[in-house]
Amino acid sequence: MPLPESRRVPETGRAPETTRAHETRQAREAKRADRGERFAAAMAAVTSRLPFGLARIVPPSLLGFGVINGFTFAVDMGLLTVMRSGLGWPLPVSITIGYVIAFGLSFVLNRAFNFRSHADVGPQVGKYVVVVTINYLAWILGVGSGLAALGVDYHLSRLIAGACEGVYMYVCMRWVVFRDTGAHDKG
Repeated sequence: MPLPESRRVPETGRAPETTRAHETRQAREAKRADRGERFAAAMAAVTSRLPFGLARIVPPSLLGFGVINGFTFAVDMGLLTVMRSGLGWPLPVSITIGYVIAFGLSFVLNRAFNFRSHADVGPQVGKYVVVVTINYLAWILGVGSGLAALGVDYHLSRLIAGACEGVYMYVCMRWVVFRDTGAHDKG
């Protein structure tokens, strides 16, 4: 049943509740964009001061990726340690749960703060799932569990696998998952 004209907001023709909800959503999006801009500005300021000519070749998104994924990797390692050493869970289960949580967090933080993407999230999630699945099978289970099976401490094997996956994930996130944001590194 349509709203009577007297209850509609004149500029939009919407119901007042819908307008307020829309304004609230716009305010949240504006705050998110502002936080993303501040994060990008901080990463650009740091990269502009890198020594040895690195300022000319290291894009701010690479540093942002390193900061965000350093944090999510610490979350991953913390969860792995708690589940494996604290709870005694099997290594593949511990690796998988920590990995899924950390990579979900990585997607959200990189999308909002580092790459500041405004593209539809659905296709990005689809691409991200494919990228993360390949990453998981090749680097996490392949290298990480493989080295652990050869007798390397599981922390060290996870660190080695993490170094490999870092390169792979940045390339995939920058040029595949969030490719709509290429202009951000030119500033």
